Amino acid sequence: MSKFNIVLIEPEIPQNTGNIVRLCACTGANLYLVGKLGFSISDKHLKRAGLDYWDDVNITRVNSFAELKEQHPTSNFYFLTTKYPHKYTETRYKDGDFFVFGPESRGIDEKILCENSDFCRTIPMKEDQRSLNLSNSVAIVLYEAIRQIGI
Repeated sequence: MSKFNIVLIEPEIPQNTGNIVRLCACTGANLYLVGKLGFSISDKHLKRAGLDYWDDVNITRVNSFAELKEQHPTSNFYFLTTKYPHKYTETRYKDGDFFVFGPESRGIDEKILCENSDFCRTIPMKEDQRSLNLSNSVAIVLYEAIRQIGI
């Protein structure tokens, strides 16, 4: 199985993070939790959503996104946002890529997006809608990457 990397910057909703833990366990993806979390790791909703998958996931806590980039200077980081037009399906992914998602209420910081504009991707949706659920977005992008590399 592949070793893609999911990055959640300051996730706010424990059920979303728990669902993503389960997704990472089922796909072999690593999970990076960056910055301040909007919940406790021991939160019952987080644990319930992740069920018994916690021990099957490589979860790494990182203080800042800058720190994570420093730890992986040669890796590709793709930033999922509604603010740029380049579709996630128009990119050829490779094993080891990082998929970065921002907090549910505000998305990835504009400064990070501007600094990485060539690597910003979006999931198409109707213009009058704000955004998809975070755990659904992670699943959509991760499974496209897995499909591409043939696993």
